[in-house]
Amino acid sequence: MKKNVTPFNLLDKVGSSDDYIAIEEDIVLFEPKHIESMLDYPFKIDVVLAVVCLQGTLKGSVNLKPYVAQSPFFLLLLPSQILQEEFMSEDFKGLFITLSRRFADNLLSQIQDKFPLFLSSVNNPVVLLDKEQVNFMKMYYRIMKRVIGNAQNPYRLESAKHLIMLFFYTFGSWMHNSPEQIQSKQEALVKNFLNLVHTHCKEERGLNFYADKLHISPKHLSKVIKENSNMSAAAWIDNSVVLEARAMLKSTNMTIQQISEELNFPSQSFFGKYFKRVVGMSPKEYQKT
Repeated sequence: MKKNVTPFNLLDKVGSSDDYIAIEEDIVLFEPKHIESMLDYPFKIDVVLAVVCLQGTLKGSVNLKPYVAQSPFFLLLLPSQILQEEFMSEDFKGLFITLSRRFADNLLSQIQDKFPLFLSSVNNPVVLLDKEQVNFMKMYYRIMKRVIGNAQNPYRLESAKHLIMLFFYTFGSWMHNSPEQIQSKQEALVKNFLNLVHTHCKEERGLNFYADKLHISPKHLSKVIKENSNMSAAAWIDNSVVLEARAMLKSTNMTIQQISEELNFPSQSFFGKYFKRVVGMSPKEYQKT
């Protein structure tokens, strides 16, 4: 029987546990004792979820792509990806870090060369770790717990932000130095599409442009991207444009009019409507958050 996909909210699972520490819903660090109760059904991630497996074996799928991973390994999932666990060994132990979608979006807008992170997590969300990497993750987790647990620190959230950025850059360096894996034609197409979006999203927001560059029909491109990334091609384009906009809104002195021109929108009004459709608030409102 085909299983339904259930939306997943980590705080719903750990709200009664003594094993987690958090800054509201923005950052949650979690060391579960009974992880099997969390993963016995397919669920759609609504957060950024990072798992460091220290012990045990996990068998399952991410966006229908099967994986079998033996500890130690690292798993990174983005919002809207679907995880289904088929088998988890009884001795499984792991460290969990989650970021709310809002917090992660704001953070990623400040990270340079963010697209390799997207590509890495879409193409290969499971990464095997060596002893040095495991030790780094344990140390990193301990530091995060200490920073987040110090509620008297007025710079707690800012400190945590910089530690999370260190986390993303470190993950990116591991992926950059890891050996290339054999890709299917569809995986290669997704990678090429996302690279094109990274290069051209400021000038081109139409699907036809990317389909022409890849020498396939827009319909086929949409189908492959949706099936292999669990996000539509149009959504990838929209999110990429908005990430650029967020970075400029937060980290430059450019006016909204200048940003709309930089992103090749016909008018500030058109840009404002586009941004609000994707983000849920106007560019001006976003600047104030």
